[in-house]
Formats: sequence, structure tokens, C-alpha cells
Amino acid sequence: MRGKVIVFTTGGTIAMRHDPVSGGAVPAVSGPELVEAVPPLAEVCPVEVREFSNIPSPHMTIQRMHALALQVEDALAEQGVAGVVITHGTDTLEETAYFLDLYVRGDKPVCLTAAMRSAAEISPDGPKNILCAVRTAISREARGKGALVVMNEKIHAAREVTKTHSANPDTFASLFWGPLGYADADRVIFRRAPLGLQKIRPAHIEESVYLVKLAAGSDDFFFKCLVEKNAKGIVVEGFGRGNVPPEAAAGMAHAVENGIPVVLTTRCPGGRVLDVYAYEGGAKKLLEAGVIPGGELNGQKARIKLMLALGETRVPKQIAAYFDEG
Repeated sequence: MRGKVIVFTTGGTIAMRHDPVSGGAVPAVSGPELVEAVPPLAEVCPVEVREFSNIPSPHMTIQRMHALALQVEDALAEQGVAGVVITHGTDTLEETAYFLDLYVRGDKPVCLTAAMRSAAEISPDGPKNILCAVRTAISREARGKGALVVMNEKIHAAREVTKTHSANPDTFASLFWGPLGYADADRVIFRRAPLGLQKIRPAHIEESVYLVKLAAGSDDFFFKCLVEKNAKGIVVEGFGRGNVPPEAAAGMAHAVENGIPVVLTTRCPGGRVLDVYAYEGGAKKLLEAGVIPGGELNGQKARIKLMLALGETRVPKQIAAYFDEG
């Protein structure tokens, strides 16, 4: 597909070098330097670099995601722009990708990429990932597939992908479903398309949403704290099909009774919450008490969706409708 690609740089390991003073990797590489390190881009298409930020990805916030989304939309609307690539840190990449997937309008490709090895390490993976992401962004087949994560030559849907390893370059995976396609040496190849893409564009984004991961023996402590804090939403990672310890179930019911929407996901890497178990703390009783099932989303992505959904409505049934396709 003809046209240029705009590359937004946000920071992350891909833009870091080792600092001998601090003894670790720190932000040091500019946006233009990132692109200059990928000479083959000149043979792909015209590329324009726009520096959005240069931060480690744990510093990414919902406000920054929103500001990035607005700039991405403006860029996609420009004449002659085929798509957008965003370089990002890996730690929160899947959250930014899912925010953009839900928020950004239009069918032009939005591709996020990153690196697990900084520019100062042996065999950095950033340059090849940028090249593959730009090639994907100008692919006609990439249109209409939502935000995409392009890493290690694989192309993933934002809703499905997650970081699975703290250090390995092949860390991003779409568990159970697999990638949508891959960037081969001669062309970009897609083998499937994501289904059930959604858009949520509220006038206000509710940031007071918290994620609670449960473990054996978890009680109602965090839920009582969040009720006292007047939290606007809670996402819970329960066990298996969405089951929780009885004491935690009491805390979740307490939150619902106080008007706080509670979305239940599973801490398992795959699968859905379903009302299979009816014992105390079982998902059936939780859903009957007004807890909202979170579909197949992991906790961090369910939190992003709940933030956006709460900007549209506070009605539990309407919030639940957003998660039906989750």
C-alpha cells in the first residue's frame, strides 16, 4: 500500500543505553536515532518520526495513553499517511495497545513495537522489530484489524497478546489463539483476523479503577479499603472459572452493595469466567450478587476497558454489555 508511515516514539528499552553512572539502562536514544538505526526502512516507504515522549514504560499513564491516542488519530487523518507505528516499552505495551484498540477510530493500521534488548546490548532486537512494524503498517491486509503488536516478526491482536517472559525476546504471545500473522522477508502474511472489535470513546475516562489479584486465603481487606477510598471500579483476578475465597467474596459483595462495579476475570492465562460453581465464593454466587464477568480479558486489560466503559455509563447491565465480547 502506498503512503508514508508516521513513527511515534514513547521510550522504553528500545530507546535506552547503559549508563555507567547509574549502572543500568536509562532513556538515551532519540526518535530520529531509532529510525536511523534501521537503514532498510528507506526501501520500504517514507517514514516521519514524531517524538511523543522518552519514558520507561512503567511511567506510562492513562492520561498519556489518551494523549497518544488523540495524536495517532490526527496523524491517521493526514493526507498520504498509510499507517502509524508506535515504539514503546514492553512492560505496559499490551495496555497501551488495548487502549488504542478500543479508542482510536478508523481502519488504518496502528502497530506497536518494542525491544527486549537495549541498543547497548549484543544483538539488539529493536531495529528488526521497527522494520517489521513499518512493513506491517503499510500492508493493506493490516487494515481493519485494530491495534496490532509486532514483535519478533509476529503480528498479534492487541486484545489477545500479553508479555509472557521477563527477558526473552520472544516474550509476546497470543496464548491459545496464536498470532494473526507474521512479517516474512519478502512480505507481510496474515492467516486470520480478530473478531468482535469494539470501540469505546467516552467524554471522560474514569481513572479510579483498581486491579486486585487474589491468592489462597485472600480476604476482604483490599475491598474494604477501596470502598473507603470511594473507588469507582474494581477488577478482580480470581481463580479458574472465576472462583474466590469466601472472605474475598464477602468483600466483593460489599463493594457492589456500595455501588462500585466489580469485574471478575481469571488469573489463568486463558479461558473465561463462567457460572459453573455454586459454592460460597464460586462464580455463580458472585455473578448473582452483581459481579460482572470479564470475558477472556486478563486483569490489566479488563481494567482499561472498565475505565473507558465507566466514562460512558454507571449502569451495571450496560457495563456488562461491553464485556460480553471481551
